[in-house]
Amino acid sequence: MTDRTPGTRSSSGYSAWRLIAEELRAEIGDGRLRAGDRLPTEAALAERFSVNRHTARQATATLAEDGLVESRRGSGTYVTGEAMRLHRIGVRTRLTKSLGEKASASGNLRVLNSAVEDAPTDIARRLALDGGKAVRIETTRSAGGQQISMSTHWFDVSRLPDIATVLRRTGSVTSALRESGVDDYVRTSTVVGARHATASEVAVLDLGQGAIVLVTEGLDSLTDGTPLQHVVTRFAAQRVRLDIEHPRAD
Repeated sequence: MTDRTPGTRSSSGYSAWRLIAEELRAEIGDGRLRAGDRLPTEAALAERFSVNRHTARQATATLAEDGLVESRRGSGTYVTGEAMRLHRIGVRTRLTKSLGEKASASGNLRVLNSAVEDAPTDIARRLALDGGKAVRIETTRSAGGQQISMSTHWFDVSRLPDIATVLRRTGSVTSALRESGVDDYVRTSTVVGARHATASEVAVLDLGQGAIVLVTEGLDSLTDGTPLQHVVTRFAAQRVRLDIEHPRAD
């Protein structure tokens, strides 16, 4: 990477310090840098990324704003050990279970808003709506005092007309579905991607500018294969790792 305009931008036109911060954030996320580890000095980072020390300083400053590192006077900058949570995505994907027993209490899932409306064409097809209306619900999830994720849920309103009201009361998708007569459901498909957080995601998830979100797009179905829920979840990448479980071979 070359800092073509000193302290500001890379050759791609994107701020060099943001690229450095993302690289270090990824190293913290995948365990190459662990809680208590000392970051390389500004001089070492400047040499590694071919930038000046001011640019390296900006990169570590944005990580400090995100709570990933802390500066200790006379000692250096260290990884703070912000909790990384593991979410397992399998046949019976349950985010509450992944986040631990304490996350099951009502209040960790919060409904931001809901509406009955026409679903986008691709979602209507996946839910087999046949032109019918869908319930859209926007939620956030927290654990251990941290914002973990935000989700957009779509349900067939003819099957689950009161799902938003029940979800607000129970604070759990599984519990809300059970009260609505759905005793069991399975994950049919999951697509995973990553991108920069939008302005609204930065605000809701309490992230720094330039932060990365992991995006999962899933379809849940009844055990007989009937589509039940289309859900898109954006996870704060600095706080959550995803484990995709594979079914056992017979």
